[in-house]
Amino acid sequence: MELICGPWPWYTSGILIAFVMFLLLMNGKYFGVSSNLRTLCTICGAGNKIDFFKFDWKAQKWNLFLITGAAIGGFIAVNFLSADTNIALNPKTIETLDVLGFKDAGANYLPTELFRFDSVKSVLLLALGGLFIGFGTRYAGGCTSGHAISGLSNLQLPSLIAVLGFFAGGLAMIHLVFPLIF
Repeated sequence: MELICGPWPWYTSGILIAFVMFLLLMNGKYFGVSSNLRTLCTICGAGNKIDFFKFDWKAQKWNLFLITGAAIGGFIAVNFLSADTNIALNPKTIETLDVLGFKDAGANYLPTELFRFDSVKSVLLLALGGLFIGFGTRYAGGCTSGHAISGLSNLQLPSLIAVLGFFAGGLAMIHLVFPLIF
């Protein structure tokens, strides 16, 4: 069964995010995804070896439900509410990506040349990227969603600094490092 209703207007997600943020703030909670990894590690027993994972994970189970709902919602949206998964990229961007070796640019959100496990280079890049993201998330005290959505809506200066750092790092990566890798 495929239910296709076309893309929702861009502002729908903004309204829904604001509504979720309102509910979380009214209940004294903060939105963030990276804290779920700490919770999952604690559930699996990491607190027996590392003090960082010694905390009451049951107080965070609401966040596990939130992220599970986000994953299920994404699955439903992609598989039942999307007519076309091709993305509209500028032809010049497609041409540049083609020169870098991305042959299906514009056809997928995740380029197969980067997200595949049949080459050592791809596995190393994904592992190194995961390590950097994990380190950066821990060092910054939260992930991009936590700082950009929760922190900025609470007018927290550290979140503004973190978000500026995320964007600066992303721009440096895509313009300076990425061309050297591919």
